[in-house]
Amino acid sequence: NQSIRQALAEAFRHRSYVLLVLGFFTCGFQLAFITTHLPAYLRDTGLPASIGGWTLAVIGLANAFGSLSSGWLSTRMSKRWLLAWIYLGRSVAITGFILLPASPTTALLFGVAIGLLWLSTVPPTSSLVMLMFGTRYMAMLYGFAFFSHQVGGFLGVWLGGIVYEASGSYEIVWWLSVALGLA
Repeated sequence: NQSIRQALAEAFRHRSYVLLVLGFFTCGFQLAFITTHLPAYLRDTGLPASIGGWTLAVIGLANAFGSLSSGWLSTRMSKRWLLAWIYLGRSVAITGFILLPASPTTALLFGVAIGLLWLSTVPPTSSLVMLMFGTRYMAMLYGFAFFSHQVGGFLGVWLGGIVYEASGSYEIVWWLSVALGLA
């Protein structure tokens, strides 16, 4: 008999749900920044434009495996720990990528690593929303989390452009992506 207003009030008072929404913000920030700015970043390092395209293609291919694996793991382990490992893995992958010298090999290996973690947050996130609140308002509550993802995506793309125009480098936003993943 819970109303929509009551369901929203309960969700936004629930610490774990708020953290889940913030986690999805981070997901959007990282993925949209990488999707939009990775090819230009690689070009700035002196690599041919084709490497940016191939890296995005590898991300897409690895994403299929990562998402399916995450769904499978979501049925076999703690979903919150799975999410924590995914975000930590992204931070480690990004750190390694920006600290290693740019080459076609490091770009493609980064594509595989980040691709495996790309949308792997979706199965445990949606499962956690259902476990916390049931199925009645799951679509709406997951929708709020996804809205946060989109806001994060906007900020990742926008800040990437703003910071690049101001400094000539993406370094600050790469490190912000790492920090958000660790947080």
